[in-house]
Amino acid sequence: MDFHSGRELLEICAKEQSPISEIMRRRECTLGERSRDVVDHQMAQVLDIMRSAATQPLKNPVSSMGGLIGGEAKKLWKHAARGKAVCGDVLLRAATYAVAVLEVNASMGLIVAAPTAGSAGVVPGLLLALQDCYKISDDRLADGLFNAGAVGYLAMRNATVSGAVGGCQAEIGVAAAMAASAAVELMGGTPEQCLEAASTVLMNMLGLVCDPVGGLVEYPCQKRNAAGAANALLAAEFCLSGISQLIPFDEMLDTMYAVGRRMPLELRETALGGCAVTPSACERCGGCV
Repeated sequence: MDFHSGRELLEICAKEQSPISEIMRRRECTLGERSRDVVDHQMAQVLDIMRSAATQPLKNPVSSMGGLIGGEAKKLWKHAARGKAVCGDVLLRAATYAVAVLEVNASMGLIVAAPTAGSAGVVPGLLLALQDCYKISDDRLADGLFNAGAVGYLAMRNATVSGAVGGCQAEIGVAAAMAASAAVELMGGTPEQCLEAASTVLMNMLGLVCDPVGGLVEYPCQKRNAAGAANALLAAEFCLSGISQLIPFDEMLDTMYAVGRRMPLELRETALGGCAVTPSACERCGGCV
């Protein structure tokens, strides 16, 4: 069940007549020498942590360690309740849950790095929103997480998920690719459509820099998690509608990695460029440069 590229993953899916989630679940059982029940139980725990982080701040906002964020999720939740939201229900819920997770992370709470702490809101944000709006069971949501895990594994194996190495395209970009692929499977798409959605996300977020204000994973990371969820949702919609993606996932992953390595040091999580050096940001964090 092991695979080293998106192409190999799709070949196994075709041979086994199984979705990506099932192949990834079997891989975890085989390579980790664990039973299916144990693997499923561990994924259920992951989902519980994700749900807690995504919903806790809606009632009890938490301030970040750096003081740059806190309370945004509750504001979005109240905004939706007033019935005047511009976004549709799925998108607004995904954004709300995504920023909530970043509140928890920035206040030193418990989150699931998916694939990193700074991008931890995208996957749970979109998947929990889909569950709310389409009445998806927890077991099916776990399938989505196994699917997302396969995409994240390939990104870590063949490229990077580190903002310090590849910019924010490697963190929130990969998180959004994971979420898009999972969403496609949950909504009835094929394995090929899943990876096309992941590729579309990486294409749309290509070149996104990593420029945390004050060197903290708070701002602009929180808002970019919400944007990543939106990007993932759109990519999933494209592929489910039958719109094809010209560039295969493996090639797009290679491209993302190459672009990231060519980014100047200032744009790769050093707080020496981008948003981090704007006058307002420097004033807010006490002159970080």
